[in-house]
Amino acid sequence: MKKHGLERLAPSETDCRMFREALDGIQPLAPHGRALPPVPRPPPLPRSRWRDERAAIHAALHDPVDWDVDTDATEDMSFLRPGVPRNTLRKLRRGEWVTQAELDLHGLTRAGAKQALVDFLCACRKRDIRCVRIIHGKGLGSLNRQPILKSHVRHWLLQRDEVLAFVQARAVDGGSGALRVLLKSGGGTNG
Repeated sequence: MKKHGLERLAPSETDCRMFREALDGIQPLAPHGRALPPVPRPPPLPRSRWRDERAAIHAALHDPVDWDVDTDATEDMSFLRPGVPRNTLRKLRRGEWVTQAELDLHGLTRAGAKQALVDFLCACRKRDIRCVRIIHGKGLGSLNRQPILKSHVRHWLLQRDEVLAFVQARAVDGGSGALRVLLKSGGGTNG
């Protein structure tokens, strides 16, 4: 008989005989006459929450949409949401939009940086800020002098609906240690 994918086997005659021999001479405890409290049931398993957490982790690790990410010869990664005019990247790269706010993620952990980025983008949307600079750093102070947050920030931005485009900042604005980001108009809403 199978139960939950495990096969249950009936004990063999040898097993039963060995069990009886092992218990030979054992006397049951005399009843003490007291009522025993009921054995508490184990708490239910939060399977639904586990499923939701696995789905959230999967979504965080795998982009659900095929994004239009361009990489040129200088590895200047840029992003343009489908439907946004191609010249938007050129204008953003040239600094034709005024940077209205900036976020510096230096010194933050990955989790802290993600939360700061989410909070920053929400605040920008509420204030109808359209062009921002996000400084993720070049990794000069990190182990092996590798940028820790650079790829994470780009990945997080790809997942945000309010992000229309982003490009690597000009050298004067931080170069490979920063991004210029164009956001949808928030219209001052709380959404």
